[in-house]
Amino acid sequence: MSLSPRFIAFILAFLISLITTSFLAFVEGVSRGMMFVSAISAFISSFFLVLYAVDILVFREVNKMYRTIHKLKMKDFNLAPRKKLITESNPLKTINDEIFVYVTKKQKEIDELKKLELFRREFLADVSHEFKTPIFAAQGFIHTLLDGAMDDENVRERFLIKAAKNLDSLDVLVKDLLVLSQMETGDIKMNIAPIDIRLLALNIFSRLENIAKDKDVTFKVKPDELAEVWVLADADRMEQVMLNLIENAVKYGNEGGKVIVHFSEGKKFVEIAVRDNGPGIPHEHLNRIFERFYRIDKSRSKEIGGTGLGLAIVKHILNAHDTKIAVMSKPEKGTTFSFKLEKAYISPASESIPEAAATQANP
Repeated sequence: MSLSPRFIAFILAFLISLITTSFLAFVEGVSRGMMFVSAISAFISSFFLVLYAVDILVFREVNKMYRTIHKLKMKDFNLAPRKKLITESNPLKTINDEIFVYVTKKQKEIDELKKLELFRREFLADVSHEFKTPIFAAQGFIHTLLDGAMDDENVRERFLIKAAKNLDSLDVLVKDLLVLSQMETGDIKMNIAPIDIRLLALNIFSRLENIAKDKDVTFKVKPDELAEVWVLADADRMEQVMLNLIENAVKYGNEGGKVIVHFSEGKKFVEIAVRDNGPGIPHEHLNRIFERFYRIDKSRSKEIGGTGLGLAIVKHILNAHDTKIAVMSKPEKGTTFSFKLEKAYISPASESIPEAAATQANP
């Protein structure tokens, strides 16, 4: 039932006329004709007075408020198709609901902007710190040489090597920032094709053999009976993911530890897990390890090296593959990073092409 101004005026005018007539019925000397005239007069006058009060003083103002909300409406403010509020069953409740929705969404926007502002300040501070370290180190070595140490051949060569290493670290940092920025803006497109991710993991084991020997870390692929694991992914980007996860497992794991890459095949997806038996990650850090430049132990991270962007890049690469990375860790028992990729079904006649793609990923 529509609560239009005319309907409200009609109901109120009828009630007023009825009450007036009822009172006149108890007055002596009032004829039925007089009662009828009084009822009609009360109804007509009440109808127009109420109609004016409701329509002009209430409904029109409410409709103005409704139109204002439509004008304020942003893309995120979802209102019903434009129509007059007088057709609503309860216009005041409707306008209140609309205002409540609008205010709630704006409050969420404000909260999100505050979080972004905090993130921006932290990011700028982190970037400044990460750039400052190699730049100041390289400056120190070069200025020392310019101040006279260049005449000593041994000092000159040693300082130039150190300056070059710091500039190389700066170059890696800039490249990682560029890759991360391109991933976030979608400028880098994924070239999805079948790849043997088991072969990719074995190739990465070979590349990391030296640092694994230094820490007496052993590599293992499980299950043993799997000869190959075909998935749909970008070979180059998936190499970045696996290299980062396996290298981190070696660097941050215990000496004499193990790094296991485990594959679990389902009907449509393959779950890939990179596991170590190192000291683990404290629970309070698990939700932040994928943030840019976030380090659990800054002093230890500086000794080990890295830009602090690896896991952030991993997260964005996997998001671009429509999957997410999960992490589980227990103190002194190790850490496991896992994610899922869609299975690729390879016929014997087409295996040569994916093998070539996997080989190109590790020249």
